[in-house]
Amino acid sequence: MRKKKCKMKKFHTVIFDLDGTLADTLGDLNGAVNAALTQHGFSERSLEETRAAIGNGIRNLIERSAPAGTDAAICDSLLREFRAYYREHLLVRTVAYPGMVELLQALRDAGVRIAVASNKFDAGTKEIFYGLFGDAAEVVRGETEDCPRKPAPDIIDRILTELGVPKEGTVLVGDSEVDVKTAQNAGIDVIGVTWGFRSREQLLAAGAEKFADTAEEIRRLVL
Repeated sequence: MRKKKCKMKKFHTVIFDLDGTLADTLGDLNGAVNAALTQHGFSERSLEETRAAIGNGIRNLIERSAPAGTDAAICDSLLREFRAYYREHLLVRTVAYPGMVELLQALRDAGVRIAVASNKFDAGTKEIFYGLFGDAAEVVRGETEDCPRKPAPDIIDRILTELGVPKEGTVLVGDSEVDVKTAQNAGIDVIGVTWGFRSREQLLAAGAEKFADTAEEIRRLVL
């Protein structure tokens, strides 16, 4: 009897973005933005306005949320107030997207290496990930002063070095054009998820070719 061949994984390593990919953080980000804005007498932003402003780090989120022409010193103050509030409200409304806990477990069971690369500040990235997903990832990295933010490839290169794995066979899973560009800059594959902070059309325009509408579709694309 001929032995059945073992199915080969398509990817040996998956690096996930956090916000908009693994975790729905929009409510808490919006709450922190509005807490900062109202302290200066500015109008609050809607969830959709915050969604559109997310990308390339917290400073950009604040600058996009503040009224046009806001002085740089005021933006600095808004940023400090945002950070102070957000650190105390990281997991108030933030939840894992449907199926993501189970997906990470399935990938681990299949021998896939898992990491996280986020533009959120490092301590917040770790608190949210470990709070929602426990020890499901081997490496969890957020923004630090010594590492440029995505779409620079540095965070990806550091993760791959830490894991001791090659770029070939590695895929970045993310929800934004920043993630697509990061993967391109790092020379790795990318899967765009359609439930996050950007639309399929925006991801397609950025150059994404593989898409997932559900956690199960990520599993099928990886394994």
